[in-house]
Amino acid sequence: MKFWLVGLLRAAWVAGTLPIIIASIPSSRLRSFHEALMGFAKRGKIMHSSSNKFTVPQRFFCHFYVVAVVWTTLLLCTTWLYAYKMAPLASEPSLYSTFASHSTGGSHILSFHKSRLMPIKQRYGIWRSVFLLLLMEIQVLRRLIETVYVFKYSPSARMHIFGYLTGMFFYTAAPLSLCCNLAPELFRFVADLLVEFIVRGKSYSHSHSHSHMPAFEFDLLGSVNNLLKLRWLQWIGAAIFLWGWTHQRHCHAILGSLREQAEYNDEYVIPHGDWFEIVSSPHYLAEIVIYAGLLVASGGTDLTIWLLFGFVVANLVFAAAETHRWYHRKFENYPSNRYAIIPFVY
Repeated sequence: MKFWLVGLLRAAWVAGTLPIIIASIPSSRLRSFHEALMGFAKRGKIMHSSSNKFTVPQRFFCHFYVVAVVWTTLLLCTTWLYAYKMAPLASEPSLYSTFASHSTGGSHILSFHKSRLMPIKQRYGIWRSVFLLLLMEIQVLRRLIETVYVFKYSPSARMHIFGYLTGMFFYTAAPLSLCCNLAPELFRFVADLLVEFIVRGKSYSHSHSHSHMPAFEFDLLGSVNNLLKLRWLQWIGAAIFLWGWTHQRHCHAILGSLREQAEYNDEYVIPHGDWFEIVSSPHYLAEIVIYAGLLVASGGTDLTIWLLFGFVVANLVFAAAETHRWYHRKFENYPSNRYAIIPFVY
């Protein structure tokens, strides 16, 4: 299961990235391909109001983040519980106390023995996946809040159905890519938990018809302590992630306020502030920084996360280039010192 899932995700990221790279090659022979792909990617202000065929309202962006929050939360809770039960990074006394709690009625009595057999490097890898999913949860939760409370999409704003489906795919595959190497173990772990819960529930109901089954044990403080024992690379990645996360929040607040003005004035204005002073699409730049932080936090050894990052960069650079051209066509006084997305480069 592990190998076909990892292979499928990698193939999907490559399949999504290659057409964008090909369409970005400056060649007259590829012009029609570039325009076709750009037609799929257009949305909001850069989509012509007359081209409503195969489109959906741009407010459907909210769907991406509802799916992302539910899916990421499920993966995070499952992976965190698996790490807590099967891969503790605690000291020997904590392991002993865990074993004692299991022997006096806690669940998964075999987890103590299995965790002792698991190499320490593998345990760190599991907790690293928890850490990555936790960062992703922070990102998608904020994006969901922004789509509901910050962005005021115009009723006429549309996006292509292909872009909508691509977004749904991305927010399903991206969180999974952060923990795909654990998929078989997580599946078996959840299956064992369900079986254990059913069996113990039935046996307990027969012997204690008027009592409650013992509560599920989870030491949140001890679990957080395991996260604090991760390597310095994870915390550098988290710092990069939070840097991009903060700037994206600021840039989205600026765009949200401009959309409110456009709603009253019925026209767009040039955005200013934060990274808007150096690039036309700073929210895209911040997104690249966010995923660069996830890549660093992952340790940079997982090809799947590299391919995810490559897709993010290719997709956002491609979209930012069209946005940059739109700004120059729309405003004669558009700042000439602004780049499209990469400061002082592009």
